[in-house]
Amino acid sequence: MSVTFREMQISDYEKVMVLWQQTDHMVLREADNRDNILAYLDKNPNMSFVAILHGEVVGAVLAGTDGRRGYLEHLAVASQHRGKRIGKTLVEKVTDSFAQIGIEKTQLFVNADNEVAQHFYRSMGWEVRKEVKMYSFNASANVDI
Repeated sequence: MSVTFREMQISDYEKVMVLWQQTDHMVLREADNRDNILAYLDKNPNMSFVAILHGEVVGAVLAGTDGRRGYLEHLAVASQHRGKRIGKTLVEKVTDSFAQIGIEKTQLFVNADNEVAQHFYRSMGWEVRKEVKMYSFNASANVDI
């Protein structure tokens, strides 16, 4: 049986969260709760995907757009299934979905200490942006949002 890919649905949430929680260097926050992911998927249809093997989620990617740029987030492949082009296919599905609506540039964030992810994206032709720095502003008293 081969891996199949389809659009992520909120019914995948629990399985996807288990995958994300088991992925080294994946930073999950309260903002990744079910209601917020549902809202994100609703606002960004046909942009987030899962990889299914034997009925199990073995890969997932969350992605969306602001109308000008695409944003790839939370890409994960189960450790025992890495090296099988699942992650590459998920990234390509995202960038293809963006291209279909005219978005040609995609951004992503990688933890500074996640060498595996950095190598993966560089091998696919992604470039490190040296002219920008990321800043965050938290209007909430909750530091884990």
